[in-house]
Amino acid sequence: MTTPEIIPFAEGEAQLDWIGLTDAIAAGHGLPKAEIADSFLYRGDDTLLNRAAWIDGLGLAVKSATIFPGNAARDMPTINGGVSLYSDDAGILQAIVDFHLVTKWKTAGDSLLAARRLARADSAVILIVGAGTVARSLVEAYSAAFPEARFLIWNRTAVKAQELADGYAHVTAAGDLAEAVGQADIVSCATMSIEPVLRGAWLRPGTHVDLIGAYRPDMREADDDVLTRGRLFVDSLDTTVGHIGEIKDPIARGVIGEGDIVADYYDLGTFVRQSEDEITVFKNGGGAHLDLMVSRYVLDRWRAR
Repeated sequence: MTTPEIIPFAEGEAQLDWIGLTDAIAAGHGLPKAEIADSFLYRGDDTLLNRAAWIDGLGLAVKSATIFPGNAARDMPTINGGVSLYSDDAGILQAIVDFHLVTKWKTAGDSLLAARRLARADSAVILIVGAGTVARSLVEAYSAAFPEARFLIWNRTAVKAQELADGYAHVTAAGDLAEAVGQADIVSCATMSIEPVLRGAWLRPGTHVDLIGAYRPDMREADDDVLTRGRLFVDSLDTTVGHIGEIKDPIARGVIGEGDIVADYYDLGTFVRQSEDEITVFKNGGGAHLDLMVSRYVLDRWRAR
C-alpha cells in the first residue's frame, strides 16, 4: 500500500509559483465540470466543514476545516484542517496537504487568473482594500504577474495598512480610499465588510475590480454602481449565483440579472477584456473544485522537487 505524501506549509510553498498555479487552474477548467458537495457538523460554536470535489481526469479532494472560536483565548489558531487528495483512477489517498497552504494559494491564485485575463497588461498601480492575511498573499501573487507595478494598501484601521506596507519596498499605505481607487488600474477588495466599501463612482475607465470578500449572502464589498458600470465575471456560476451576497443581493433586487454575468472559468474563451477603457469586475467565490485543482498542482510540484 502506498504511503500518502504529507505536504506541510513552508516546504510545500517553496515549490510553487503563482504563474504556474494560474495555468494549472485554467487547465483544470478544460476538464469535465466538477461535482462538488459541502457538509457541516456543529457543537455549540465549534464547526467541522468538509468540502468535496471530484473532477474526471484530475481526482478527488476533501478539504476539512475545523473552526473553534474559543481557541483565540488559548492563543491557538481558530481555523485548522487539511486537504486529502485521492487518485482519479483508483481512489487511493495520495497526499495530505496543509490546509492553510491550499487556502492561501487557491484564494489569491483564483483572483490572479482573472487579472491575467481581464486587467490591462500595463497595469501600474494596484490597490488592495484590506490588510489581513489575504492582502499579504495578494501582494505576492499580483507582483508575479505585474512585476513593475506599485501597490497601495487601504484599511479602515490605518495602522494595519502601514504595518503591511512596511514589509515591502513597493507598497505604500493609502490614507483616502476614494483617491486611491482613482489612481488604481487594479482594485482588489479582501475585507470582512457587510456594507459596500467600494463605490463605482470612484472607478476610472480601464480599471479591473477583484472582489474577494462578501462570501456570505448578507455581505457586500462593492456598491451597485460597481456591478453596473463594469462587465461582470465570476469564477463559478455554481458557487456565486444564489449563494454570495455580492451577486445574490443585486440579482434579487433587479439591479442586475444572471444574464449580465459574461462568463465563468468554464468559458475561458469569453473570459477576456474587450477594450482598454472598459471596466471589468470579477467575483472570487472559491469552491472545492478550486481546492482540488490547487492541491493537484501542489502535489505535482512536490513530486518534481
